[in-house]
Amino acid sequence: MQIVIGLLLATVGIFHCQASPPRYTFVVEETPYKRLCSTKNILTVNGQFPGPTLYVHAGDTIVVDIYNKGNRNITIHWHGVKQLRNPWSDGPDYITQCPIQPGARFTQTIIFSSEEGTLWWHAHSQWDRATVHGAIVIYPKKGATYPFPKPHAEFPIILGEWWKEDIGQLYNETIQSGADANASNAFLINGQPGDLYPCSKPDTFKLKVDYGKTYLLRLINSAVQVMTFFAIANHNVTVVGSDASYTKPFSTDYVTISPGQTIDLLLNADQIPNNYYIAAKAYVGGVGIPTDNTTATAILQYHGNFSSSPTSLPNIPSHNNTNASVHFTSKLKSLADKNHPVDVPQMITTPLFFTISVNLLPCPNNSCAGPNGTRFAASVNNISFVNPTIDILQAYYYHVNGVFGTRFPNFPPLLFNFTAPNLPLYLLPTKRATEVKILEYNSTVEIVFQGTNIVAGDDHPMHLHGFSFYVVGWGLGNFDKDKDPLTYNLVDPPLQNTIAVPVNGWTTIRFKANNPGVWFMHCHIDRHMSWGMDVTFIVKNGKGPGAQISPPPQGMPPC
Repeated sequence: MQIVIGLLLATVGIFHCQASPPRYTFVVEETPYKRLCSTKNILTVNGQFPGPTLYVHAGDTIVVDIYNKGNRNITIHWHGVKQLRNPWSDGPDYITQCPIQPGARFTQTIIFSSEEGTLWWHAHSQWDRATVHGAIVIYPKKGATYPFPKPHAEFPIILGEWWKEDIGQLYNETIQSGADANASNAFLINGQPGDLYPCSKPDTFKLKVDYGKTYLLRLINSAVQVMTFFAIANHNVTVVGSDASYTKPFSTDYVTISPGQTIDLLLNADQIPNNYYIAAKAYVGGVGIPTDNTTATAILQYHGNFSSSPTSLPNIPSHNNTNASVHFTSKLKSLADKNHPVDVPQMITTPLFFTISVNLLPCPNNSCAGPNGTRFAASVNNISFVNPTIDILQAYYYHVNGVFGTRFPNFPPLLFNFTAPNLPLYLLPTKRATEVKILEYNSTVEIVFQGTNIVAGDDHPMHLHGFSFYVVGWGLGNFDKDKDPLTYNLVDPPLQNTIAVPVNGWTTIRFKANNPGVWFMHCHIDRHMSWGMDVTFIVKNGKGPGAQISPPPQGMPPC
């Protein structure tokens, strides 16, 4: 296992045992951080924000001991790691585990397989991933190389959000009131807002480069509530990977990246040596959504004897430019060469059609803070997911009755013009339930995600745990079951774990259900997930030991 010794020994406790996987220590704790002229305590891992970067090779297994020394329950998810047959360490609370309570410890085993590139880890409880997150760098297997010239150096670039308010307090206020969440007060690049915000200029993140050399930027969007546009003034970047899978290279002057998504970029330092702005700002396709319209900045700094101020900001698309967003996403294609073949399911055994909607629920005496005294909810096929009191994985494994139902519908209960500008009021409410979708082992699954305009349309970055999937098609408006499949890319579609369903549009994914266990699928905009835009899949065991859920580890957190 390749380890950047200086960084890891400084940031992560490591204990090597020749016969055991590398072991890391994550201590979740309150740490004071100053941003935007004021200091507040935030949850961190090992006192760092962003948290420590993990470095592994494809196919490695590591062990992480998590100690919760914070003041509330926590779980950690290894975003994009398939965790073959090992859902016990996947992390979403009340899906695969009960939360780690303050003062408790839980040891997670993280099993890497075919992932190669950039992933990340983050809290998967309430909205704590706003500050509890970090990068995962997955190098090729030992002896293998990148499918592009080796860069001079590599840098994780983590985009995020900052609230002056405590994120736990914000979550509680939002859930209790039923209102939409307050927009953030700033965006961040590697934990810093940049010099366009008050009290922030001295700490602006600087990316230092040498003229003529090439750098690999491992871009991660850890933002809690928004998609993001990203660009570097006077520079194009070359996209070479997304979600730990290589892509056909293409050059671009901006990037659209969803919450949860990772994109690998090659940067050629080929401009006149100077200081150039790096910038990130929100993309919000929906109308009437609370939006932080500020811009985070960092500085691309060429080595040299000059002291000029940064150039002007890069030309980033406007915050509501849906065409720019989908134009970038549509250019992602799998590398699809002899060393990185694609395996798109051709014959589908399990076709699913999922409508994803923002809804409203009535409140007694119109007492909530949503529109007309209601509260916000969200749904998939008109079911708003409700967390059970014990986690679904343990209930499934130990045959505990009454925790969840198994009647999640394959298709929406009502067919209507999903993206019409004015929809009838009877569509606003949704059913609240804890229903799961059962998948047969090795079944081939196609999901058409259809966005709707109930309450208001929005982009929905959908993330599936336990699998990567091929994104074979997308479009704006309503999906046409006769015409749209004719446009599918079944040759070199991108292999991802997070994909944005465009506002009032549709996206189709395919995967093979060959990873037995309990796996969560949800919108990675956290307020939508908290409102119930979630589905839990149970992939049944197949025949043979390689097709069975691994036994549970000792020390699973109690509920």
